[in-house]
Amino acid sequence: MSLASAAKMQMIKGERHLFSSSDDSAVMKQILSTHAPDGRDIDVRPLLHVVEDVLNRSTPTVVVTPLTQHDLLDDKLHHVENIGMLEALAYTVHRISCEIAYKCSSGGDAHATTLAVFNLLTNYPWDAKVVLALAAFAVSYGEFWLTAQLHTVNPLAKSIALLKQLPDILEHTDVLKPRFDAVNMLIKAMLDVTKCIIEFKELPTEYISPESPDMSMAMNHIPTAVYWTVRSVVACASQVIGLIGLGHEYISSTTEAWELSSLAHKLNNIHGHLNKQLDICYRQIADKKNIESYQTLVRLFETVHIDNMKILRALIYSKDDLPLVDGTTKKRTSVDVLRRKIVMLFISDMDISHEELFVLVQIYNDTHQGKLERHYEIVWLPIIDRHHPWTSTKDETFNRLASNMPWYSLHHPSLVDPSVIKYVRDVWHFDKKPMLVVLDPQGKVVCPNALHMMWIWGSLAFPFTSNREEALWREETWRIEFLVDEIDPAILTWVKEGRYVCLYGGEDVEWIRKFTTTLRRVAQEARIHLEMIYVGKSNPKERVKRAINVVANEKLSGYWQDPAMVWFFWVRLESMWHSKMQHEKSVEEDVIMQEVMSMLSFDGSDEGWALISKGSVDIIKSHGRKLLECLTKFDTWKDEVDTQGFIPALEMALKPYDTHEHCTRLILPSETGRIREKVVCADCKRPMDKFILYRCCND
Repeated sequence: MSLASAAKMQMIKGERHLFSSSDDSAVMKQILSTHAPDGRDIDVRPLLHVVEDVLNRSTPTVVVTPLTQHDLLDDKLHHVENIGMLEALAYTVHRISCEIAYKCSSGGDAHATTLAVFNLLTNYPWDAKVVLALAAFAVSYGEFWLTAQLHTVNPLAKSIALLKQLPDILEHTDVLKPRFDAVNMLIKAMLDVTKCIIEFKELPTEYISPESPDMSMAMNHIPTAVYWTVRSVVACASQVIGLIGLGHEYISSTTEAWELSSLAHKLNNIHGHLNKQLDICYRQIADKKNIESYQTLVRLFETVHIDNMKILRALIYSKDDLPLVDGTTKKRTSVDVLRRKIVMLFISDMDISHEELFVLVQIYNDTHQGKLERHYEIVWLPIIDRHHPWTSTKDETFNRLASNMPWYSLHHPSLVDPSVIKYVRDVWHFDKKPMLVVLDPQGKVVCPNALHMMWIWGSLAFPFTSNREEALWREETWRIEFLVDEIDPAILTWVKEGRYVCLYGGEDVEWIRKFTTTLRRVAQEARIHLEMIYVGKSNPKERVKRAINVVANEKLSGYWQDPAMVWFFWVRLESMWHSKMQHEKSVEEDVIMQEVMSMLSFDGSDEGWALISKGSVDIIKSHGRKLLECLTKFDTWKDEVDTQGFIPALEMALKPYDTHEHCTRLILPSETGRIREKVVCADCKRPMDKFILYRCCND
């Protein structure tokens, strides 16, 4: 390297130092004193897009073929308004570029050069200042790389490179690599900070005020961010200008690379801080938008509509033209397919039990079997916790569930807006248990949860309104057919044939053995045709499965092989209770309510139980211990069977075992806001004590 070149390099490096020794607040006072915006509002996004395109293409590559259409700049930048804006700013960009080139070439102080740029940009807002400074750098940097890329294939570029005495970059990439790696790191940091500044400018003022604490804190840091970005522009420009006249003699300095890396580190820290503030602002905006959407949803449900489209588009992401997936064809479709139909919203989280989905699908398919046209549609509305990240496992679970549903579902759970989730939880009281909200053809809620109706009556409950539910209850009586329904058609056949039917449950295997053996002996002695079915418990875990295996292997009685049948038997009873509660029925005034509570209290106890019937309404039930003791003493009351009949005789024989001492437990899945403070005991009609039970049955 010549002495002249060495002296020049030393001069440039001497002036190119980080602004670390000066007082930061004094510097910012200088910068703020240059800021006198004249009120002009500039959309700098198109200009930044061009700048980014230039900087991304400024790399050590040789251009030997024409550019493809894909390589060309986005056509939208050639719109009339964008061209006009670029023309208006071109002179300012040129002046800044010349100012930086002159100051850096003459060995000017980096801060002084930066200050000179700010003096040229006095009348511009902060976001425009930083983008215009970047544009000025992009012009010189782009010209530099254009010459470097073309000088081996283009005579004009070769002559310019000769005049500037640029080093052969492509042949000396190993020597120059540290410098350009550092420049590229700094360019990325500059672009990150610039985009962040623009995002603050674009925040909607109707949702977040510039005077709000978080916004004010961010805006106070914007001038500092702009200063250090422009300062980095000057540093990068100095690096490029420093290559002029060096030819092939240039040897890279690790000190220069360190200086650029230090600036990049500072900008990255600034970007991290601004990004955190930006996230806080976005959350505030999202919260306000959600409140606004929630209030809109409340107003929509309070308003009368000519059809259900406004309601459904508010519930199902309106910005997606095809938010639904048809369960039959598995094709995407719009909400228009639901226009003026009765729509049942199946609301659940991702934790739907196999039995629950299986039974609902069976009821749905049975309802529509053989029909050409449906009068209602079901739509799955999956409710997810947005505070937890969406994982591939959750995605697989969602797709598996949706693939098993013959009705409509959303093509992704994210289409359920947070305001809708809040409405579903606050107004419709969704907590964890699935529910079926029914909307009439005008979008009005006609039943807050028809799932209980669906479990109890299936398609008979159509059109699933609260009025229809009341009408069905008025027609209903407590009978074995209603209790079993179509879960086990064999039982309905036995009832028609006049046989005695015994349903029994519990998980005490020893009691099951003694009870079934004793009852079968009593039935033989009483000469009655008796069928027994083991119905387990509402929570059919391992202990119940073991009991079923004992019943099956020892041929103690009949049983339900499919766990879904056991689940459905008990969920129908729970649904009867919830349905009655929705209609304000109580044990004192409602016979069915009393019987349902007795059955559920049997399930809540630790011992076995049994229900014995003949025909539809001749029914007796009892706790297992009392019933077994009574049956053991059959010899003392068997004479009454011939005169009164088996069930009346058994009822009389059980009376001595009735005592005032009892401990009745009613365990039900909670429904937030739905369970009364006062629940009356089915045995003694006194108010029951209320406890909170948390249960995890992993037996």
